[in-house]
Amino acid sequence: MAARGRLRIYLGAAPGVGKTYAMLREGRRLRDEGADVVIGLAEPHGRRLTAAMAEGLETVPRRVLTHRGARFEEMDVDAVLARHPQTALVDELAHSNVPGSRNAKRWQDVEELLDAGIDVITTLNVQHLESLNDVVWQITGVRQRERLPDEVARRADQIELVDLTPELLRRRMTHGDIYPPGRIEAALTHYFRVGNLTALRELALLWLADRVEEGLRRYREEHGIAAPWETRERILVGLTGGPEGETLVRRAARITDRTPGSELLALYVAPGEAPAAADPAALARQRALVESLGGSYHQITGDDVAQTLLEFAREENVTQIVLGASRHSRLATLLRPDVGRRTIDGSGPIDVHIVSHEAAAGPAVLFRLPRPGEATGPRRFRAALAGAVLLPPLLTLVLTALRGRLGLGTGLVLQLLVVVVLALVGGVWPALLGAVVAALLADYYLTVPVHSLDITHGNDMVALLVFVAVAVLVGSAAGRASRRMYQAVRATSEAQAVNRLATAMARGRDLPALVELIRENFGLRAVSLLQRDPHSGTPPRWFVVASAGDRPPERPYEADAECPVDEELTLAAAGQGLTTDDRQILAVCAAQLGIAQAHGRLIRQVAETDVLVAAERRRSAVLALAVRDLRAVLRTAEQALDGPDGPGPRAARAAVARAAQLVADLGDLGRLHAGALDLYLRPVDLGEVLVAALDDLGPGGRTIELALPPGLPEVIADAAQLTRVFTTLAADALRHGPPGRSPALTAEVLPDRLVVTLSGFRGPERGDSLPLRLSRDLVEAMGGTLEVGGEEVFSVTLTLPTARQ
Repeated sequence: MAARGRLRIYLGAAPGVGKTYAMLREGRRLRDEGADVVIGLAEPHGRRLTAAMAEGLETVPRRVLTHRGARFEEMDVDAVLARHPQTALVDELAHSNVPGSRNAKRWQDVEELLDAGIDVITTLNVQHLESLNDVVWQITGVRQRERLPDEVARRADQIELVDLTPELLRRRMTHGDIYPPGRIEAALTHYFRVGNLTALRELALLWLADRVEEGLRRYREEHGIAAPWETRERILVGLTGGPEGETLVRRAARITDRTPGSELLALYVAPGEAPAAADPAALARQRALVESLGGSYHQITGDDVAQTLLEFAREENVTQIVLGASRHSRLATLLRPDVGRRTIDGSGPIDVHIVSHEAAAGPAVLFRLPRPGEATGPRRFRAALAGAVLLPPLLTLVLTALRGRLGLGTGLVLQLLVVVVLALVGGVWPALLGAVVAALLADYYLTVPVHSLDITHGNDMVALLVFVAVAVLVGSAAGRASRRMYQAVRATSEAQAVNRLATAMARGRDLPALVELIRENFGLRAVSLLQRDPHSGTPPRWFVVASAGDRPPERPYEADAECPVDEELTLAAAGQGLTTDDRQILAVCAAQLGIAQAHGRLIRQVAETDVLVAAERRRSAVLALAVRDLRAVLRTAEQALDGPDGPGPRAARAAVARAAQLVADLGDLGRLHAGALDLYLRPVDLGEVLVAALDDLGPGGRTIELALPPGLPEVIADAAQLTRVFTTLAADALRHGPPGRSPALTAEVLPDRLVVTLSGFRGPERGDSLPLRLSRDLVEAMGGTLEVGGEEVFSVTLTLPTARQ
């Protein structure tokens, strides 16, 4: 099987920047180097320089198709596959093929070429990317019908930006290098305005920068590069939930604002074993502040805050870290380095900013008690500490009573057994404490001289020292064995928990059942899956997607543990006793819940879409049948009126003609709503359109009073459909006009549009009719508006975009 071909895309911000020219130039270069290059399809669009660049390159003949009586040419995929060159040049990747083609989209044609091992060089405008379609519509006011899934472009092996400044692109337009003379003025005043081109150019640059960032991250992961590369400034602020948090966030935001293109991140490291000491309400305020400043908030679990902070920074390629000054006193900092000091020591090339604040240098914390290990937990750890204090004295009392029967060696062996039990229950630290207490008690009560810490016999000294050494070694070994056993049990339980959740998802269990399963697996009081309202302000508004248990949290800061799924979805858990590993597995379960929620939403959307499509198909089918049947009846009526008995009454013939027109309007309205009515928008002379419309009306058209200002600008419209609109509206005006009074048509020129008003007649009932509805939809499809008004005197106002700047 041939290796898959390579895809290269020339990306542009707008038509005319030179994408096709660059594609053909690259094709000529490859041909000159001996490569087998053919043109699968290239669209010069009448541009002389582009057409000249295509000369000399082999071109695969196109496939000719006929659609609705018109002749179209598309790329002949079979011919290109049969020719099987090394490289094929295929223009306009987002193009929609004519119905009857091999594939609906050209990018699907390109996929076939790539699967056959043919390299493809193609072109793409940024406005055709699916993810940017709404943004482009807001900028330009033009909805792009041809769209390309972003994933197709992301899979490209190489994307190259073909860039021109807006001023240079407009200059090319005025010189006739992009569009023919008849379209230049309209393009310059609409799509090719400086603001539009600048915004589209920025979109192209940002989208391409994100793709480069993805490639850089993938390269660093593949090559095991942990050190950050300062290709883009990323400022990370470390939050503790303390009063200094908002100060740190604003300081980091100021650093971000001074560095264009930089990114702000905030991280809170939750303690692994003990409940969080941070104020949940303060964390919620700080999170809302970060998001309001355009940053992203993150929360992870870790026992060592500095190490966790640095691991996150390296993973996210952070270049600067902002931390608050220590709230501990100088003495406490000397005894144990604070988070800031340890972060600086391990930061390497990452810059660390220590920001002072009012809460700095608070009460000293001189000593920290040993914390329980992952294999014990707080309850077993405390029980083992109590045993280290109580069990050796109790055993010493028994040994003292049996001093004549049991020697020092036997007593030390029994004490060693106590130390091993303490190590298995609570880990190394209780075992060490028990060993020290047992050694001191044995020296005081069991060695000569009794009731003294002095030792007269060397053998006793050796026995005590060996006891302490053996106790330490055995306690450490027992602690490690207990920890490894715990890790094995934990891994098994983790796999079982994830497997149970995955099995429930595979069986189609709904979200509340999955949330209840998570609550049972971790023994929590309550669990909620929360989603943030994307349209809410600061603070953000949350609503519960699914919940289980007693009094489930309704906001993230009401929970004892939070596991964000994405920017809008988070899992909030209420209940104590979650360890670091528990939180990590809870995060995995939260990610699976996010997949389940997205899958369910997708299924619902597909179902709703299927229902809508089926309903639309039924309506279209009924409409088509009704139009067909009505046309058959009307043909029969016309034949009857033109029968051997002579022509029918004039009124009957007029009614039949009117009904035939209504049926035609009904059919066109259905085609317009289905997107099957093609419009050719171009600059149109309004005067010529009005003359054609009045001619279509016959003698009645001469009675309409015209009041048009001189020098009417051209409007952007489809000439045939605009003539149809004016003819339909004028015919209604003549039909419903009062006796002895003619309708009036006036026009007003505004800076960027032309307003035409037809008034002076009685409108149809309720101010609506099928011809009026069709006219309104046609005008809106051409980028204008149509409004009706008046009660006794009916008027219709059209607003059309002009081609004059």
